[in-house]
Amino acid sequence: MAQVSFSTPGSGTIVSPAYEKMALQTNYLDIQNDGWTKQYLPELYEQEVDRYGNRTISGFLSMLSAEMPLQSDQVIWSEQGRLHLAYNGTIATASGVISSITDVDGGSGTKHAVRKGATVVAVVQDVVFKAICTAGIDGGNGTQNASDTALTIRPYKQDNVDDITGIDPGNKPIKFFVYGSEFAKGADKMYSSIEPNFKTFTNRPMILKDHFEINGSDTAQIGWIEVAGESGQGGYLWYLKSSGDTRQRFNDYLEMAMVEAVERKASGAFGVDSGDAFDATTSNGNMTAPQGSEGLFAAVESRGIVATNLVDNATDALADFDLLLAELDKQGAIEENMLYLNRASNLVFDDMLGQINANYDGGSSFGVFENSSDMALNLGFSGFRRGSYDFYKTDWKYLNDSSTRGLVGGIKGILIPAGTSSVYDQQVGSNVRRPFLHVRYRAGQADDRKLKSWVTGSVGGPTSSNIDKMEINYLSERCLVVQAANNFVLLK
Repeated sequence: MAQVSFSTPGSGTIVSPAYEKMALQTNYLDIQNDGWTKQYLPELYEQEVDRYGNRTISGFLSMLSAEMPLQSDQVIWSEQGRLHLAYNGTIATASGVISSITDVDGGSGTKHAVRKGATVVAVVQDVVFKAICTAGIDGGNGTQNASDTALTIRPYKQDNVDDITGIDPGNKPIKFFVYGSEFAKGADKMYSSIEPNFKTFTNRPMILKDHFEINGSDTAQIGWIEVAGESGQGGYLWYLKSSGDTRQRFNDYLEMAMVEAVERKASGAFGVDSGDAFDATTSNGNMTAPQGSEGLFAAVESRGIVATNLVDNATDALADFDLLLAELDKQGAIEENMLYLNRASNLVFDDMLGQINANYDGGSSFGVFENSSDMALNLGFSGFRRGSYDFYKTDWKYLNDSSTRGLVGGIKGILIPAGTSSVYDQQVGSNVRRPFLHVRYRAGQADDRKLKSWVTGSVGGPTSSNIDKMEINYLSERCLVVQAANNFVLLK
């Protein structure tokens, strides 16, 4: 007979009873560092704790903007210039010749459209006077006596500007605008004509990508904790949350990029070397370096109003705010505006409005809203009126969150005009009305790149490769269009 042997069953982590009735450490199952209860019967909260609440910051653009397709590498739009003629320049007070002319908005170039016979209101050294243009555009063919970079004015009440009390002789800065014209009896028509003025702006879309992957084994792993994400994904499979978080993070990036994006320097300077890898598998040697795009902050800094130290404290806030209204008066004077503020600035606004409202009591007020409790002004108010403007304000989570702008600061808020503006669309070939703020995404008959998502690998769907994993890819190609940026205000 063959020799048979048996192995002794292992004791594992079974605790042997003590030989006497005593409260010994070894009498308890749950005292050991890796005891039975810790391994197999933990006191477990099954649901994941939302430590940072709703972590997403998206929604800003969806509330304010529209989205429309784009079929080119750039967006081109034209914005109307001012209807009336107004300029800055330098006047030789003895001769009345004005040179170094720029438009009132500081536009480049020295050409003007002031014609002979035009009457102007001018200010030199804080002295305001009326004058008539004696040498400007004066030929039927559009020629000028003093070229299109200079003109001559004569005051109505003095022989020359030197004779006006309060103005010193010499070359002085001058501001002036045309208010009409005057001609002698029997004189010919107004010389030449004025063509509409417009400015053209462009922006280019940028490509954003993200990626999530998990091996096949882990997709079948069931955990103890029920997870949930901002997009509604949940369950006991961790990868469901991971993939959902990746998508939500990418959605946030789509918005954050439209807000923060900047264009590459025209000189070609760029902080990334051509040998750096922009592709996950190949070098960037044969690839075009990223060109960037103009985001919201960059557009307003370049073409809008930048207000520094505005509404820093409730004591001076009203006077500061009235200065802002004066700046808005110089632009389009759009009546309804949205204010997106960080927490500190929003509270200053609340304090300011509480101080100026006679009915303010205990943090609430109704006087500004015609004593209607439905429109009550309180610590969570939505709107107020000052002068001829309506403002609707709110906290902007993006400026407060310590994992976004709240980390670095620099921006206190932004004012965005509500409604639409009329622009000439190069693609359409006519004037169209567009929201002041809107997103253009790349799309055509062959491919819609607004938000692409696709799965590769051998897990989670149709097998597309022999790799034992699931790869989820995200892509979008888009840019932001900021029309009439002169009506936007960036608070710093």
